[in-house]
Amino acid sequence: MTGTMYLIGTGPGDPELLTLKAARLLAKVPVIAYPATENQGAMALEIARRHINPNAKLIPVSLPMRLDRAPAQAAYDIGARAIQLQLDAGCDVAYLCEGDPLFYGSAMYLLDRIDAPVAVVPGITSLTAAAAAIVRPLAARNETLKILPAPLPDERLKAELGTTPAAAIIKVGRHFDRIRGLLEATGHAQNAVVVEFATGQNQRITKLSDFAHDTRPYFSIILCSAGEEAWSKS
Repeated sequence: MTGTMYLIGTGPGDPELLTLKAARLLAKVPVIAYPATENQGAMALEIARRHINPNAKLIPVSLPMRLDRAPAQAAYDIGARAIQLQLDAGCDVAYLCEGDPLFYGSAMYLLDRIDAPVAVVPGITSLTAAAAAIVRPLAARNETLKILPAPLPDERLKAELGTTPAAAIIKVGRHFDRIRGLLEATGHAQNAVVVEFATGQNQRITKLSDFAHDTRPYFSIILCSAGEEAWSKS
């Protein structure tokens, strides 16, 4: 019989934020696959490590961090074949993913590459983790909230920001300086906060206006609000 592939969200960084369901499955699944990159290492594996079956077979899926999508697509093909072999042998496989598997998660790219039953275990996202870290609502009442990837073109970002009081800018990294300028131009900068590695041991929270760090971590998010609620004017 074919095994089941579990796409498991490991949450944003704190191992204690793994869900009870994820921890239960990881303690018994015989094969664990996980993304690994040259720069960030294997963050999902490190988050989940304490919960993993000590006898589990580990399968790293090496993902290149490049603008060209072709190398990453090839890496998913290779990883999917390795996972499929285990599934065809009747073994259940858990694929780990930072945050939530279907919220900008790498796990989504395995869905159409795997021929087996798939179950998704949601995880806490970086978005909600960052809001918890600064103890501030993302949005309230009838406010809209937009989640905007930093690599979007300037004109697209300006248009999106112009029609929302609250926004979360993700995948900031090397786009930081450009994004700060756009937020200043649209009036979203005054109350914006940068959260790096939310809930992790190296979490850092900085007001956008005070941010002068040399590093621009990929795992960072900018939360900003320009609405009518009190926290939008602080």
